[in-house]
Amino acid sequence: MEGYLLWQARVAEAEDRARAFVAALDWLTATQRTEVEKRYTADCLARARGDLERIARRITGLRQEYEERYRLLRARCLAASVACTALALVAGVLLRCLT
Repeated sequence: MEGYLLWQARVAEAEDRARAFVAALDWLTATQRTEVEKRYTADCLARARGDLERIARRITGLRQEYEERYRLLRARCLAASVACTALALVAGVLLRCLT
C-alpha cells in the first residue's frame, strides 16, 4: 500500500511540474500544451521509475551483503562458544586431575 501511495504522489508531482512547465510556454496551442504535458509527465515518471529501480537493486545488494556478514558473524560466535566450552571442560578436567 505504501508503495502505491508513494507512486501516486510521484505521478501527482510529475503532473504538477508538467503544468508549471507548460504555463511558461504561452504560445502553445491547447493541443500542443496537452502533448507537452503528457511527454513531460512521462519523462518525469520514467526518471522516477529508474531511480526506484536503482534503489531497489541497491537495497537487494545491501541485503545480500549484510546477510553474508551476519552468517560469518554467527559462525564466528558459534566457533568462539565451542572453543570456550571446550576450554572450560579441559580446565575442569585438569583441576580434577590435580586435586
